Amino acid sequence: MTDTKHESDVAFIKALAELLRENDLTELQVKRDYGEDDSLNVRVSRLSANAPTAVALAAPAAAPAAIAPLADPVAEADDPAGHPGAVLSPMVGTVYMQPEPDAPAFISAGASVSEGDTLLIVEAMKTMNHIPAPKSGTVKRILIEDGAAVEYGTPLVIIE
Repeated sequence: MTDTKHESDVAFIKALAELLRENDLTELQVKRDYGEDDSLNVRVSRLSANAPTAVALAAPAAAPAAIAPLADPVAEADDPAGHPGAVLSPMVGTVYMQPEPDAPAFISAGASVSEGDTLLIVEAMKTMNHIPAPKSGTVKRILIEDGAAVEYGTPLVIIE
């Protein structure tokens, strides 16, 4: 597989995850055939408490009636993604809190981080993606566990 094809596949998967989120879908499955023995089969899904059992791609879900402001502490308590210091997963994958199994974790609650420091790794398609701190600050909360599966937009860490 060439780097160009790999990059286009990653961009394709990110676009599918965005489509899933924008249209409030619970699952998409796509197969791309590149040739006789070369194809890409992708299934992107997410869980939703109020998701319908069948979803049509051509009929996007209605927009939410109201969106709570980010500064609303009740909304932040219910949804960590609404917190201004939330670091969200940029992709679907598996979270690893340390660079290798017996190594210390990249971060811990209360630790100081600088912009660009690695917070954790999200493995997607056998590629280890280091997730950098978007700003300097203190790690207030770690919202996921080592080895957890995450979706695009899942809140990972709160940095203040």
